[in-house]
Amino acid sequence: MKKNILALLLAASMPFIASAATYDDLISAAKLGDTSDIAQMVKRGASVDTTDIEGNTLLMLAARDGHEDLVDYLIKQRAKVNARNAAGDTALRLAAFRGHLKVAELLIAGGANVNMSGWTPLIYAAFNGHLDIAKLLVKSGADVNAASENGSTALIVAARGGHIEIVKLLLANRADPNKNLESGETAFDIALKNSNTDIAELLRRAGGKSGKTITIEVR
Repeated sequence: MKKNILALLLAASMPFIASAATYDDLISAAKLGDTSDIAQMVKRGASVDTTDIEGNTLLMLAARDGHEDLVDYLIKQRAKVNARNAAGDTALRLAAFRGHLKVAELLIAGGANVNMSGWTPLIYAAFNGHLDIAKLLVKSGADVNAASENGSTALIVAARGGHIEIVKLLLANRADPNKNLESGETAFDIALKNSNTDIAELLRRAGGKSGKTITIEVR
């Protein structure tokens, strides 16, 4: 009788053991870009939208690390391309931040949103100076004047980082040089603060001005 009960308990626990093993294998395979292993587990019933503890889907993990083949496979398996992790990032945001052009192209072709609340993929690309991805996003309809919660725009972060070619791209596509941060600072102010005088001059020629308020004390 005891043996039968033990057998039943062991049998009941097996799906949980298998599930835990599959979960770990899925996450590891996604990080390594192992499309073959992922495909086998999906055939056995694993979800293509499995997430890690930070809310990163398999697609996000693959996109973040530039695994093009796996990204392509997951998109074809109808993985959620616009899912967000705990930080609010999407697969396209992560690809843009890391500079994975081919991955970004696959995601956009697969229906990834180029515009969203918060830090957009374009702001991420501008922040790290990924000109090729910035061009792709602008061509795909990215809002060049979209701002994050603190007012950061692609132009402001490009001015901060000294990414002059991205500044030129954004200005050529009607980026507003006078959008400002919560502090009131514009891209012009940020460029000067970071000693990017060549960018500051470009912004000035485009109509950019300082957003700072000068207080004159009268005695």
